[in-house]
Amino acid sequence: MNNLYLELGLKDFEYEKIKKDLNREPNDLEVYMYSAQWSEHCGYKHSKELLKRLPKSIENENAGYVIIDDYAVVFKVESHNHPSAVEPYQGAATGIGGIVRDVLAMGARPVALLDSLRFGKDIKSKNIFEGVVSGISGYGNSIGVPTVAGETFFDESYNTNPLVNVMCVGLAKTEELASSKANEANKLYVYVGSKTGRDGIHGASFASKELSGKDDRPSVQVGDPFSEKNLIEATLEILKLKGVLACQDMGAAGILSSSSEMSFKGNLGCELYMDKVPLREENMEPWEILLSESQERMLFLVEPGEEKEIEKIAKKYFLDYAVIGKTINGENIRIMKNDNILSEMPISSLVDAPSMYRPTKEPTYIKEIKNKKFEMAIDLKTAFYKVLKDINVVNKSWIFEQYDYKVGTNTLMVPGKADASVVWIKDTNKGVAVTIDGNGLYSYIDPYEGSKNIVFEAARNLVSVGAKPLGVTDNMNFGNPEDDMVMWQFEKSIEGISEACKTLNIPVTGGNVSFYNESENMAILPTPVIGMIGEIDINKIMDMTFKNPTDKVYLIGKVNLDRERIGGSIYQRILNNFIGGEIDKVDPKFELKLYNVIFDLIENKVVNSIHDVSKGGITIAVLESALNGNKGFKGDLGNTLEDLFGENQSRFILTVSSEKARILENILKDKNIEFKNIGEVMPADYGFNLGFEKFDFEELKDIYYNSIQNYMEE
Repeated sequence: MNNLYLELGLKDFEYEKIKKDLNREPNDLEVYMYSAQWSEHCGYKHSKELLKRLPKSIENENAGYVIIDDYAVVFKVESHNHPSAVEPYQGAATGIGGIVRDVLAMGARPVALLDSLRFGKDIKSKNIFEGVVSGISGYGNSIGVPTVAGETFFDESYNTNPLVNVMCVGLAKTEELASSKANEANKLYVYVGSKTGRDGIHGASFASKELSGKDDRPSVQVGDPFSEKNLIEATLEILKLKGVLACQDMGAAGILSSSSEMSFKGNLGCELYMDKVPLREENMEPWEILLSESQERMLFLVEPGEEKEIEKIAKKYFLDYAVIGKTINGENIRIMKNDNILSEMPISSLVDAPSMYRPTKEPTYIKEIKNKKFEMAIDLKTAFYKVLKDINVVNKSWIFEQYDYKVGTNTLMVPGKADASVVWIKDTNKGVAVTIDGNGLYSYIDPYEGSKNIVFEAARNLVSVGAKPLGVTDNMNFGNPEDDMVMWQFEKSIEGISEACKTLNIPVTGGNVSFYNESENMAILPTPVIGMIGEIDINKIMDMTFKNPTDKVYLIGKVNLDRERIGGSIYQRILNNFIGGEIDKVDPKFELKLYNVIFDLIENKVVNSIHDVSKGGITIAVLESALNGNKGFKGDLGNTLEDLFGENQSRFILTVSSEKARILENILKDKNIEFKNIGEVMPADYGFNLGFEKFDFEELKDIYYNSIQNYMEE
């Protein structure tokens, strides 16, 4: 026995289980195969038992979906964190490519991209930030899929571990949805796409360990967006052929994972022919061919005789084509080369990694951090400028203006103008509202309540534009799962997301878990990210921008701030590097009642704008609405830091014409929703008057729109 398995990240007990499953010592090829399939990235060893607690609507497909009329809205979020730390441009670009193929494999045309990004605050992090944004724009723009929404957050905990989570949304007629399940034996596995090389080998295991900084670069894939564009069109055409039975993209662990998982889902075995795979490099070993994560490749299961039609389509789009295997009766996966059997083993052993779930206890830091008190003596004007200039508060147009967010002419709500974006389902009056959100500060202080809050925050984003939430995809970004504290955070976060989704009566249709986001003994803030999809009437879309001078500005919902529950508020981190206190909790019944009132106000055209109150409290919410609408504001938001910047749940800022103010108030009284008139919309040249101080509009506009660019040029 050699120690290859240790070098590839397998544990001693895992190796013993492999020997027991095989009833023999594995050969080197098999050790490579197990190292990939049993990696955290592919095998979900620490998380799969907990993920069963989520309210799901679909099992084991490339992506999840919800239904709007005759259309399936297919969507999923994935991470490319480790690759983006090492090669920011290619890491982000191939993250786009991978998630697009997940949606494409379901038979859906990709129509929108969203990103959730986290970066550190040191010099290296600036370079990573710039490279990631460039990678997303370079790849997404080239394949013709608009990047319509996103969020970005900066914190020292991400200095060595950026988070690059990308969500793709696609549309398909419900009858055209494709599956990844192989149902019959003696059907052919057909390869279509780019040639296979050595890029991305060990990518799955690389994503399942802490960054070392030494040998990480070869694990990063290289993307070709022009081949991806061709692959999109070819795949959609191929999936219309009657003899095409299933489809899966070649993502983590490449050919091995796609073929073995498709077969396993159908209780079948498979044969794979290493000498048939199109290669772009010489002398590739069988394990390299199997595990390569070269981009722009798809695997189809087809009826014998149908492969010639697929070959014609592949050639039309300048893509490689090959029959590389077939499904077989029985329970084994067989790897062959030139008619020689290199490996034969039970497919269930390979695909079904052992669970490593273990119960954990609440870590001691939780009580300590909740009992911390924020104290700071600072005048309100100084605090206002310091908060406003922070890169976590200012407008992110420096990022999204690098993206082509209108390509395809389906984007009805552009980034920055509303709490969610809207993509039109052509030839209908329906749109898909999309948003993505996360809050590591909340999840660190209270993983259960914090994760619940993130789900409700995403729902508020959709409700603010007039959309009904339909489904969730989640990306769970955490540190080392072998640490009991991390596993406790993860478990509580899963419980919080599950509870919130049950309240909203929406499923978690799929997602991704990214562990090992730490290095040099520093873990990231626990960062669950929630992508959410909603249904909207395109004739009733609401945005957040202030419209008309003399319009009245109202705060509705939880009007009276709970000062004992403003922990995690971003101003505390900005002003005094403080993380602590109690975070606010959502009252589910009140939250749902608030949504219904918002829908009624939009339906009856009572209000002119809606914006939910989140990071930065009511001051930042009002400022965002004013500046994005090129309007001023006069009002009184309070006279303490807590009043101005404290964050509570279940709050919205509304504007209404003075003629309809009484109508609004009567509706809110009738529904027993608290409200407060906090000011009035003014012309831009009036400025921004908070009560304690008046600020020049052009000065605030310059700070708000140009601070990210200034930060990057420092």
